Amino acid sequence: MAQALRLAEQGLYSTSPNPRVGCVIVRDGKVVGEGWHQRAGTPHAEVHALQQAGAQVRGATVYVTLEPCSHQGRTPPCADALIAAGVVRVVAAMRDPNPQVAGRGIARLQQAGMAVECGLMEEQARELNIGFVSRMTRGRPWVRLKAAASLDGKTALDNGVSKWITGPAARQDVQQWRARSCAILTGVGTVLADDPHMNVREIETPRQPLRVVVDSQLHTPPGAKILAGGGVLIVSAVDDPAKIQALRDAGAEVVVLEGRDGRVDLARLMRLLAEREVNELMVEAGATLNGALLAAGLVDELVLYLAPMVLGDVARGLFALPALSRMDERKNLTLHDVRQVGTDMRVIARVV
Repeated sequence: MAQALRLAEQGLYSTSPNPRVGCVIVRDGKVVGEGWHQRAGTPHAEVHALQQAGAQVRGATVYVTLEPCSHQGRTPPCADALIAAGVVRVVAAMRDPNPQVAGRGIARLQQAGMAVECGLMEEQARELNIGFVSRMTRGRPWVRLKAAASLDGKTALDNGVSKWITGPAARQDVQQWRARSCAILTGVGTVLADDPHMNVREIETPRQPLRVVVDSQLHTPPGAKILAGGGVLIVSAVDDPAKIQALRDAGAEVVVLEGRDGRVDLARLMRLLAEREVNELMVEAGATLNGALLAAGLVDELVLYLAPMVLGDVARGLFALPALSRMDERKNLTLHDVRQVGTDMRVIARVV
């Protein structure tokens, strides 16, 4: 199963919106077939492994990181392929959270007389597909908020200068998080201040994530770098036909999701992104949008790069949040991973 998980990781940047799945087929203590799902619309991991195993699959055990599918989607059901191949035992790391499967694949295998076990290395399999699980069970993406800050939690000087707080190794590490994300979310303030591309660089990937700009009043310039090459969704709270048409002419898609106080309805945005099959959403924004997302309970994970420096109390912070009057109003986190990346420290924490 550990090998199947390693195979699944090869699809980290390519399988979306499908889950990352690996498969290993063993007969008489020997691996006879391996496979991993590469991208949506192509054969699943089990099919690749079955093809490699050939005639040796009959009487074999299959280790797969996700319950074999039982429905006709972009490809035929894998459960049927395993039954037809003569497999006698299937060990799955976890059940498929997709309501179209959700135990039906296991049931079909059992009905065919196959021995089925589920739960081996389940935690690792769930982590690998944390965004897919979130979309299927909660109807919204897994929201991962990335920020670079000094040790005293400052993201920029008071005048807005922020390049560069962290070193080259940390900035390279960010590219890996971008590459695995289905979409990257930022605010119009970041677009106006930094004019970023917000794309994946220096990493080979078959697709660029969707770039999403929260822009309540449609202030994004049609010439902004983020619009280059398309694949951009601008989310507004106002329906201004002239501004919308100018942005559409620049290649952007524009949707209006009006919320309270003339702001974008962030909860509706998350549901919209889930409907568009976004599994993992990476947020790279300023304190205003960061704070709004955190306050709305829409942040699942923080990826913070902390540089060994101090910028002082007048520098800009990570989250714009109302002042607290009681300690029980705080946002609690659990540390998930802490490690050094180059000269900086990377802290991954999850919101309780």
